[in-house]
Amino acid sequence: MENIKFNRIDIEKWNRKEYYIHYMNELRCTYSLTVNIDITGLRAAVKKLGKRIYPVQIYIIATVVNQYEEFRMDTDSDGELGYWSEVNPCYTVFNKDSETFSSIWTNYNCVFSLFYDSCIEDIDRYSQSVSLRPKLNEPSNSFTISALPWVNFTGFNINVFNEGRYLPPIFTIGKFIETGTSVLMPLSIQVHHAVCDGVHVGRFVQALQELSSNYEEWLL
Repeated sequence: MENIKFNRIDIEKWNRKEYYIHYMNELRCTYSLTVNIDITGLRAAVKKLGKRIYPVQIYIIATVVNQYEEFRMDTDSDGELGYWSEVNPCYTVFNKDSETFSSIWTNYNCVFSLFYDSCIEDIDRYSQSVSLRPKLNEPSNSFTISALPWVNFTGFNINVFNEGRYLPPIFTIGKFIETGTSVLMPLSIQVHHAVCDGVHVGRFVQALQELSSNYEEWLL
């Protein structure tokens, strides 16, 4: 995580100026949709290698998020719009004893083995915590992933009450859907319409499916 930059956008010269103003000031809104990602081969390979699936899920989502500016949008401490050069996943871990969750983060690394090891270390260290945010110093360049491994859903929505100015994407992973020979991962994607349109979400989903299907190129 070196040389992380926040790149400010000159809204006056931005090709999305009209859309940003409309969906931020005139009709402020977010939207969400839920898709099923086929992880049949990926899950089987993860099991064969004796690895845990959750860090793998976090990795593939974070990898695709880091491919597209629309999913790295934010405002800086001065309230100026821009995008991070790279972002880190902030994700939930569940304490089975207290039935509470903690929100922790791991620095993103495009090399799967390095990210996986760091993620496992963080999960093992904080999974027994009863604090909401036990890992301190969460970086500003973060986005959120949560998991509901008890429920497979076809729709999911999070209502963020901060005057509708929260720009980073929010992802929620559901319980796998096993249908015959296939394994599907429900994934809810919530974005702000001021910075992310349907075409961008469609591109994201396609890239996530391709990364999941081509697991041999990075997992093994």
